[in-house]
Amino acid sequence: MTVISNNPSLWLLNNSNFFFSYWTIATSVVVVYDWVLTLGQEIELIWKQRWSFMTVLYLIIRYMGIPYAITDVPEPVPFGTLTDEVSNNMSYAINATNMLVYAMLGVIMIARLHAMYQSSRKMLIFLVTIFLVVNIASGVIMAILLTEQTSWVTLSSNTYICYYEYQGDVELLPSMNWIIYIIWEVLTLCLSLWIAVKHFRDLRRLESTTGSIVGDCFRVLIQYHVLYFASFVCVSCLQFTYLSPELQNSDSIQAQIIPGALKILLIVQMFVLGPRLILSVREYNAKVVTDSDAETSMNSIVFQERIHISTSSTV
Repeated sequence: MTVISNNPSLWLLNNSNFFFSYWTIATSVVVVYDWVLTLGQEIELIWKQRWSFMTVLYLIIRYMGIPYAITDVPEPVPFGTLTDEVSNNMSYAINATNMLVYAMLGVIMIARLHAMYQSSRKMLIFLVTIFLVVNIASGVIMAILLTEQTSWVTLSSNTYICYYEYQGDVELLPSMNWIIYIIWEVLTLCLSLWIAVKHFRDLRRLESTTGSIVGDCFRVLIQYHVLYFASFVCVSCLQFTYLSPELQNSDSIQAQIIPGALKILLIVQMFVLGPRLILSVREYNAKVVTDSDAETSMNSIVFQERIHISTSSTV
């Protein structure tokens, strides 16, 4: 249902939305800058290598980020050119994209943990089971939220902007949905730290060249996993702050800054740090191959396909 209003009390909400557009522009700049910064690595480690399932995941996440970052820009257009159906479809697309990207990032995490646990079948079954439970529960919650969603329009100066709100007793569902993802991220981090600590203890007893290489690999895996988790923690804190009724009903400067900061951090987490989970390990593997000019024990990493170099050595 669309509600047309020219109430002056809603003009501040329109101004806040326009202010949010500047954050959206800044987010787009961040995504494009990171893409330019890593383009050389991407060409060498992704495009020039043998394609696989992880290659596809990398490209989808990477190149979905740019169009996703420029969404939510409130463009003033003549009233009457946007309908409930169009605005709702945009909302559905954004929410579906969020779920899809987090699902793909979950698959990457499963691949990393499966490799770190020496391709353990039990660990793979455990991770896939938890992954399916998390995503099915999130999908059910999102479906309930979308059925309770309604759009409304504020009109001023012959322009309008569409907003969304939920009807019914579903205020806690967005927080519950985010808590589900927090449980998954905490679980993957704990499993990573556990196997890393155990492995580094073993390396102290076994001082060998192979052990040193694998140890360095574990450092790369843990380093980017912890960095990714730290960004997720920041996003989670801002997400719960943004969902608080006090903030949403406030006209303070914090109410304008937090949504923009949340958007930037969310984009960075999904479309900057997400692809680097793959790119960083491939970069390390290529360096190992170049330095050792021989096969290494990194073959167990499922998202590192055979990397070809001029010496004809492969990994």
